[in-house]
Order: sequence, then C-alpha cells, then structure tokens
Amino acid sequence: MSGFDERKKGQEAKFAFDAEKKFRAEARRNKLLGLWAAELMGLEAEAAKTYAAEVVASDFQEAGDEDVFRKVSGDLKAKGVSITEAVIREKMLSLIAVASEQIAAEG
Repeated sequence: MSGFDERKKGQEAKFAFDAEKKFRAEARRNKLLGLWAAELMGLEAEAAKTYAAEVVASDFQEAGDEDVFRKVSGDLKAKGVSITEAVIREKMLSLIAVASEQIAAEG
C-alpha cells in the first residue's frame, strides 16, 4: 500500500471516529437536557429517565438540534414551567460541553 493510500485510510478512520464521538456527545447532551427538564417539570426517578429517553429519541426526527429544542420547550410550556428559549438554548450549549468532556474521559 502506498503512503498516499495509508494516509487516506487514516483520514477516513479519523473522520469516522470523530463522527461517532460527535453522535455520542449529542446523545449524551440530550439525555442530560432531558434530565434537567424533567427536574424542572417535577418528574422523579423512573419518570425522569423515561422523559430523558424521549428527548434522546426526539433528535432523530430531523437533522440539527431544533427537534430537541422544540420537544423540551413544548413540554416545559405544557407543564406550566416559565422559562425562556434563550435559557434552554444556553443549557443545550453548556451540556454539549459537559457531554463531550464525559465522552473524552471514557476514552
């Protein structure tokens, strides 16, 4: 195998690894966001875990984060929790950093 082919194969492997890491971090962020929102809605234990799983699943509706945002925002409003869109979006940003750190720490 030539040096070029080896570099190409290495770059493809890195791309796949980075994509998997990004996917895992976003899924973890969504779980953490779901647990945060569940707490705001007064859900406890199993109900909170179930809700967090629903938030993770909501990310598969469309590309990007808007499906997750709409799910959490809509559910909080439906439960009468007064919170701004900016607070939810800021929480999503802070939790992606937390999730990425957790994934990196796992190796």
